[in-house]
Amino acid sequence: MINTLEKPAAVRHTRAEDAVSIVTGAFVASLGLFLLKSGGIATGGTAGLGLLIERAAGWPLAVVFVLVNVPFVLLAITRRGWSFTLRSAIGVGLVSAFSLLHPAMMPLVQMAPLYATITGNLATAIGILIIFRHGGSLGGFGVVALIAQDRFGWRAGWVQLGLDAVVVLLSLLVLPVGAALLSAAGAVVLNLVLAMNHRPGRYVGA
Repeated sequence: MINTLEKPAAVRHTRAEDAVSIVTGAFVASLGLFLLKSGGIATGGTAGLGLLIERAAGWPLAVVFVLVNVPFVLLAITRRGWSFTLRSAIGVGLVSAFSLLHPAMMPLVQMAPLYATITGNLATAIGILIIFRHGGSLGGFGVVALIAQDRFGWRAGWVQLGLDAVVVLLSLLVLPVGAALLSAAGAVVLNLVLAMNHRPGRYVGA
């Protein structure tokens, strides 16, 4: 008798699928970050942390962002391997490149803060989720979240939410209270999407 309840065997993505998906995920995530910036809303992760340090210390953001991410890159190499690290580095590089494209294509965009919070975080979460499912990340806290999920079974979205919450709280030092509260709500939206859609054993194609 055939067991109709038997789970289908996992089918790995091809390299071409991984490549196209990482480009797609980086594009969508960078668009989300652009929308957040257009609404004057803070971001979590190392991007938000780098921005806070830049404003507090006056150091160039490019330098701060690299320095902040160095420990996470080393962690990715030792804990997740070179394949994951390379895919993550490509994702980060693509987000940086696409971040120059969006303002050039939409130079006059100025979004209402609430709408920017919702759409920006949803788009960013979808982009991160695509890259997660193809063996990479966008660096920073995503690396820690995936390691915690692999080792302890904690959902990546919840781990990243906790780390992002620290950055959002620090944003109170440089943002108005209203913008900081919207940033906190946005972090919840983003990480709820990750927590509900990226779980070990649920996605057979990963």
